[in-house]
Amino acid sequence: RAHNPDYVHAVLTSSVEKKLERKIGFEVTPAIAARSRASCGGTLHAARRALDAGSSANLAGGSHHAGPQTGAGFCVFNDVAIAALTLLSEKPNLKIAVLDFDVHHGDGTALIFADHSSVFTTSLHCQDNWPRTKPPSDLDLGLPKGAGDDAYIAAAENALKQTLNQARPDLLFYIAGVDPHRDDRLGLLNISDQGLKRREQLVAETCHEKGLPIIATLGGGYQKDPTKVARRHTWITHALAAATATSSSPSFNLSQLSEAPYHNDR
Repeated sequence: RAHNPDYVHAVLTSSVEKKLERKIGFEVTPAIAARSRASCGGTLHAARRALDAGSSANLAGGSHHAGPQTGAGFCVFNDVAIAALTLLSEKPNLKIAVLDFDVHHGDGTALIFADHSSVFTTSLHCQDNWPRTKPPSDLDLGLPKGAGDDAYIAAAENALKQTLNQARPDLLFYIAGVDPHRDDRLGLLNISDQGLKRREQLVAETCHEKGLPIIATLGGGYQKDPTKVARRHTWITHALAAATATSSSPSFNLSQLSEAPYHNDR
């Protein structure tokens, strides 16, 4: 539904051309193919759960550089596009929005949905960052290199408001990349821990207040210490849990989350 069948076949049979593998960023082995399929299945399952439960997340996914013809930028298959198109095949009247807050433009998603009126695409990204060619989403907001928390949160609020007002979606796919962080190797923005936490709270609370089902995927994050990246990725799940907590349930305060290292039992 989302990709050229010949490309899909090449991935699943480990026969992707070397030139395309360089574009993706790594060799497409059977293990990579299995991992990519699992990521797509996880996003589709989480999207169905979000429609039933109000919110859900896939602790993978957000592979937004994979376009109609090939993968790119560490993305093999576009899991959000695959999940959205599958849901639309089952529920043709469904209106879907893709809110992409990864630091890199969602070029693959924009290309896949260029002619789909049922899917509204939004990308908030660093304008000076990769990819150099940025095909138009329905809504694009590009920030300059070095932008900080206040400018970023204002842009996120604007992007979210415009997306909901224009798309009137029944389901929101949220790509919660943590690569806008100031310590990210590939980010070029200057967003703090608190800035990312504010972003996640904004999205989660807005969707909950409006009764809009949301499915979150992780997106990008690039730092030598993977524990720090993993911890940043947890903030969206904490925000979703806090937004949906009942008065009798314990709530999460993202500002008080410990930065202690993970342990094996966690």
